[in-house]
Amino acid sequence: MRADRLVAVLLLMQARGRVTAADIAAEMEVSVATARRDLEALSAAGIPVYPQAGRGGGWALLGGARTDLSGLKASEARALFLLLGPAAAIAPEAKAALRKLVRALPSTFRQEAEAAADAVVVDPARWGEHRRTRPALVNLLEDAVVRRRAVRLTYSGRERVVAPYGLVDKDDTWYLIAGTPDGQRTFRVDRVTDAEVTEEPADRPANFDLAAAWDDVVTAMEARRATTTATATIEARYLRVLRDRFGRHCEVLPTGGQGERVRVALTAPTALDIARQLAGWGDLVVVEGPQTVQDELAKLAAQLTTLYARQAR
Repeated sequence: MRADRLVAVLLLMQARGRVTAADIAAEMEVSVATARRDLEALSAAGIPVYPQAGRGGGWALLGGARTDLSGLKASEARALFLLLGPAAAIAPEAKAALRKLVRALPSTFRQEAEAAADAVVVDPARWGEHRRTRPALVNLLEDAVVRRRAVRLTYSGRERVVAPYGLVDKDDTWYLIAGTPDGQRTFRVDRVTDAEVTEEPADRPANFDLAAAWDDVVTAMEARRATTTATATIEARYLRVLRDRFGRHCEVLPTGGQGERVRVALTAPTALDIARQLAGWGDLVVVEGPQTVQDELAKLAAQLTTLYARQAR
């Protein structure tokens, strides 16, 4: 018996006052017998629900009591549906859940909740690109995370059994954070060549926080990537564009500005990586150092000059 269905039944009773087993069966898409067992389970668990026989009977909360499972305020319900609405547009399961939850809300909340659910559409495709579909492997791994089941992975030619902790979607690239005999590891899902969910239980540390774990992964990765630093100046009006291009690898230095120009520190794995990103900026960005970055820029300039000067002739 699923706990989420029992919660939904209780919310439905709270919203409607009195329900029959047939009402619940239709709403939850289960048999009448299952609905009746759910009601009896709620009563056995100490929830104040009771049956009333005869015409107009059914099940109700004792004395018209209201059980506030979520503690939601009107503003919180609105915020919840603003979040769930975009997901419902692309996931049939989310759409069905949203519809049921709306019906279970107190009547005073429903209008704003329904409006919030339809207020936002998320289009994940960039301009000029087709909408990307979620990899089937992600769904399989997500199921393993939720059910706490170990997964047998083939990754980089090696087979291993891992305890899946959580999944992260970073700019359409999926990562699995998992426990292994060697400790916590991160796997790029698109590099997994085979995966099988086992029936072996997989424990997740009680204090595990997926967001914090991913932040640690990103910090460590960025530290490995940012091994070369160049200082440069750029006109202040173009700084926003440069920062958008380099992201966290562009740091505005507190001193050293020259008039309308701003001094920045740019980081990347190699001097060539920095030079390639700056080559298209021309003289809008002036690199002060190190010499290795200046040399790489000079080489790129010479290559382009040779290539296009030859074509011009």
